[in-house]
Amino acid sequence: MKRVRCPKCDTFITFDEQNYQEGSSLIFQCPNCGKQFGIRIGSSKIRPKQDDERPEEEAADKSEGCGAIMVIENDYCYKQVFPLHMGDNTIGRYMKGNNVTIPIETGDLTMDLHHCVINVSRNKRGELKFVLRDGPSNHGTFLNGERIAPRERRNLDDGAVFNIGVTSIILKKG
Repeated sequence: MKRVRCPKCDTFITFDEQNYQEGSSLIFQCPNCGKQFGIRIGSSKIRPKQDDERPEEEAADKSEGCGAIMVIENDYCYKQVFPLHMGDNTIGRYMKGNNVTIPIETGDLTMDLHHCVINVSRNKRGELKFVLRDGPSNHGTFLNGERIAPRERRNLDDGAVFNIGVTSIILKKG
């Protein structure tokens, strides 16, 4: 399954690319705003195809050893990988003009525009330390099934899984 985004309102439209041959042109009409737009199936000159996007190991390498998060949208199992940087990494739902450092492309409306923050720092031994805190968000940030209180901070280990809305996020250390 592939997803395309309406260029006018950013609504996602999902379709099965296996029903079409490479080089085929498709016309979509956005169910939200009615905008018609076209795409061509095949390789893009602007960005790689979703199937060819870099895996989480490559993303972690490019983040200068600060780790990465793998975002899995539970509705369609759509996977996105974002490198982390030192300091605060603000996580939220993608929207034009939103100033989060990790904009997640999702249709999950239970994810706020500014949902949570992962702070990356080094401890006294020089090891990476990951601290998760809520945004504060309207729907909460959950670690191991427990909601993180508004002023609470939780340390994350490698492979930690936390949820924001119906979206799962996995931490991968650098």
